[in-house]
Amino acid sequence: MSAFEDWENRFSSDHYVFGKEANTFLVANADKLPEHGNVLVVADGEGRNGVWLARRGLDVLSLDFSPAAQVKARALADEYGVTMRIERADVHQWAYPEAQFDVVVEIFTQFSDPDQRAQKWAGMLRALKPGGLLILQGYTPKQLEYGTGGPRRLENLYTRALLEGTFTILEKLEIAEEEREVDEGPGHRGMSALIGLTGYKRA
Repeated sequence: MSAFEDWENRFSSDHYVFGKEANTFLVANADKLPEHGNVLVVADGEGRNGVWLARRGLDVLSLDFSPAAQVKARALADEYGVTMRIERADVHQWAYPEAQFDVVVEIFTQFSDPDQRAQKWAGMLRALKPGGLLILQGYTPKQLEYGTGGPRRLENLYTRALLEGTFTILEKLEIAEEEREVDEGPGHRGMSALIGLTGYKRA
């Protein structure tokens, strides 16, 4: 089964695989978000994070490759009475525009292998405006011990050294590592080893 078929099968269920509520790390950093502006949500899946950002009055582009997920994303936006742009694309191959977004958000997208990840992250940084905010969260290698979500491949997981080495273009960089109970739908539930990053692209 291809990765596309796997995700289509997962998102074709009646329930929201990762719930309808926004990611906890994203919500915890709400004070860093601008009042207005363009936001790119990378691999937004069923739309929980994009919809939450749209509810805050931001102009959201929700990017994902799964039609089944995007049906749910549209339904969730309708449920909350908000509008967001939804585009189907492979997040590794998408033509990330130059300096178009005030915020770029990437939450739990560790299906990317190292080469894909490097390409995707380079695109995300290119798309971010000078002074723009990047918010990212994923799992650390210790997540393999918990097995409560995320990839089963060590090379797909994030470390502080990886993030610090990759995002040198960011200032006011903050990296938070923690182990805690997560309850974000059946796809993310249980004790988890997390790492999150926020930072601003140098002007």
